[in-house]
Amino acid sequence: MTARRIFGVETEYGITCAPPTGRGAAASGAVQDGDSHRTAADGDGSAVVTADDAARYLFRKVVQWGRSSNVFLRNGARLYLDVGSHPEYASAECDDVHQLVVNDRAGEMILDEMTEDANDLLFEEGVPGTIHLFKNNVDSAGNSFGCHENYLVRRRRDFQAMGEALVPFFITRQVLTGAGHIRVRPGGRAAYAFSQRADQMWDAMSSATTRSRPIINTRDEPHADADLYRRMHVIVGDSSVAETTTMLKVGMTDLLLGMLEDGAKVRDLALAEPMRAIREISHDTTAKVPVELASGRRMSALDMQEEFYSRVTGYLDDHGHTAELSGVQRRVLELWERGLRALRSEDPTLVDTELDWAVKARLIERYRAKHTLALDDPRVARLSLAYHDISPRRGLATTLAQRGLMARITTDEEVADAVSTPPSTTRAKLRGDFVAAAQDRRRDITVDWVHLKINDAAQRTAVLKDPFSPVDERVDALIAALEV
Repeated sequence: MTARRIFGVETEYGITCAPPTGRGAAASGAVQDGDSHRTAADGDGSAVVTADDAARYLFRKVVQWGRSSNVFLRNGARLYLDVGSHPEYASAECDDVHQLVVNDRAGEMILDEMTEDANDLLFEEGVPGTIHLFKNNVDSAGNSFGCHENYLVRRRRDFQAMGEALVPFFITRQVLTGAGHIRVRPGGRAAYAFSQRADQMWDAMSSATTRSRPIINTRDEPHADADLYRRMHVIVGDSSVAETTTMLKVGMTDLLLGMLEDGAKVRDLALAEPMRAIREISHDTTAKVPVELASGRRMSALDMQEEFYSRVTGYLDDHGHTAELSGVQRRVLELWERGLRALRSEDPTLVDTELDWAVKARLIERYRAKHTLALDDPRVARLSLAYHDISPRRGLATTLAQRGLMARITTDEEVADAVSTPPSTTRAKLRGDFVAAAQDRRRDITVDWVHLKINDAAQRTAVLKDPFSPVDERVDALIAALEV
């Protein structure tokens, strides 16, 4: 249970370019262009930068130094432009939940700096508007983009069975880790829901990504020694703004995975109709309305999460692992329990500085009460979207944290350091050091998660199949060769 695990998070960001304040509805940044190829116009008929154009401005400097919009960075992470003009940051390999939260936040800082550079370019070229990036999962046209979690697991014959046991966990986990969502109901009325992503999922397990959009993607691509490892690729989660939500989302999953890998079983909680259940659970903000299980029994999402929590804590106690837990693992368990207690007692104040759905709900309700607004008022939608704006100047997260209304587990110093420094305990250090050396010497290289190559006559290459290893003599030799 104490074995290290490699974690990673891939976050796709929403992008829009809002015209100057007072010139059209998009000025607030509340509208994301679902059709990136459409040319929009503001109130006086002048052109507005489309999402495609905004993405090109965003990546212009990256392309200048990397000759591509798909690059690996000095901190070991991957930065690229995904389908639909979505900037995506894939964190470096991390072997600790706190380390992962730091690296994820470093991605926000990198992309915010890119956004400010892009807005400077717009100004220099006389193009009106401000580019915004949003750490959310759905745009105004209903298009969805994801936040994918990656967990390295040991290769075993029962991977399918493990996935099937995890599906009910991921479907019900949203009552704790959902980002909060104002959804439009039939007839145009609005209602609050736990998750932005839940209504966009179409399958439980599949090797597809965009076509069927499963909860667990089963494509066998471990980015490691395939004889030893597989990757549990989870694409159902919401993008998390609060650091403590990211901590809980990844930490609780890690603890459950560790229990399953040790051979422990969980109670059969398979759902009769998983895709129907994931929507019903998202829409039921009490978390107490029962859904049907495959066995014919009925349980609520809260009941099921309490079952998972009880099973994990019982397993840790019974096998003597509780004393071995790290500080962040203990904090995960404490927040998991408190989140369940908040739902059971209908008292969100227990978690309304730590869990995104509760932080956002409090923010929205106070704003509505102050201005006497309905939930479907456009001003409420703008506030909801501003919650996800990653800019410290235009978004709300920094202000909330400064006022003690959003908890943090990182410091500004360690996040700033992670912008250019890779995790020191994983393969990411080898990749990051290689990239940094090549950039400093202006050498042409090719890099992916496993391979490092110098693009010269010798085509020297290192294949790194062990994601846990931060030391490799072959990489030392490659870096030395860059100096020649």
